[in-house]
Amino acid sequence: MCLTVPMKVEEINGHRARCSALGQERWADLTLMADTPPKVGQYVVIHLGFAQRTVPERDALDSYALFGEIIEALEAGGKAD
Repeated sequence: MCLTVPMKVEEINGHRARCSALGQERWADLTLMADTPPKVGQYVVIHLGFAQRTVPERDALDSYALFGEIIEALEAGGKAD
């Protein structure tokens, strides 16, 4: 199973974008989005190093909130199945 975290585009350099999420940074290849490249400030889904599509900011922020709840539950001794 794959878990995808939307990442915010911080910088674009040619066909690559520096993206960040939850304190992590990654460079993503934009080749697969050549027809509709993202802009700095937009959120993208990255899989295997390639940006796949943009995600609305509200959806990305909602995802971050859910991940925060999962982390809190795990730290409190909850069990993930």
